Amino acid sequence: MTADVPPPVQRVARTAWAGGELSAGTRMVPEETAIALTYNRVTHAVMMATPADLEDFAVGFSLTEGIVERPPEIEELEVVPSDNGIELRMWIGEDLGAAFHDRRRHLAGPTGCGLCGMDSLAEAMRPPRVVVSDLRLTADDVCRAIATLPSAQTINRQTRAVHGAAFWTPDAGLVALREDVGRHNAVDKLAGALSRQSLGAGDGLLLLTSRVSIEMVQKAAAIGAPIVVAVSVPTALAVRAAEAAGITLIAVARDDGFEIFSHAERIVSGPIADVA
Repeated sequence: MTADVPPPVQRVARTAWAGGELSAGTRMVPEETAIALTYNRVTHAVMMATPADLEDFAVGFSLTEGIVERPPEIEELEVVPSDNGIELRMWIGEDLGAAFHDRRRHLAGPTGCGLCGMDSLAEAMRPPRVVVSDLRLTADDVCRAIATLPSAQTINRQTRAVHGAAFWTPDAGLVALREDVGRHNAVDKLAGALSRQSLGAGDGLLLLTSRVSIEMVQKAAAIGAPIVVAVSVPTALAVRAAEAAGITLIAVARDDGFEIFSHAERIVSGPIADVA
């Protein structure tokens, strides 16, 4: 019997303590599944992730990790569930496959959660790609964008337990949003969703519901996002990386205010003049 991909949200039994009494009931919680990302039948990483938008995850991870530069370079992609997890089975060309195998020799083990398991300090601290952009947005744009997140996070509304990554532009509003128990997985899923629709990240905001650490900046740079907006605080290393990568890093963002940590010149307080 072939295993199925589990639903991303499950109802589980629980016992609640409230008002001095115990009561039985249920709660909706997110599913967490082992996801193996393989290239030409060689496993590169095993991630714990929410089993949703898996094709987006496979493509986005491949892009942000530099295994491919464009989605068509993944010649085949198959989602293969099993009793122990899910394999995202990808096939890439001979040249890319050779480069992939060479890179694996510099890693001690699977990447796991973010940078966990890496033995190569050079790989863990690799400089992010420099993002060059003339994009300018208003402070009101940032506040309007962050205000769109709560209602769009369908899994989080049910569970209050997953991260979200979204892309927003002044013209289109919220273009895409992906959710996952892992914050970096959510970014990878969003990257895959945008690339599979032939959409770039250069003309809007990358929105994050999590804190910003180094790998989040690296992934943002990989997809060319000039402005990152997060609801939580960045690490000091993330701030330095964003500055070096030419990324405007905004954090502690709410619908009524935010803090800018790097490249504040992209955010203006008043209307932006039309120079066309």
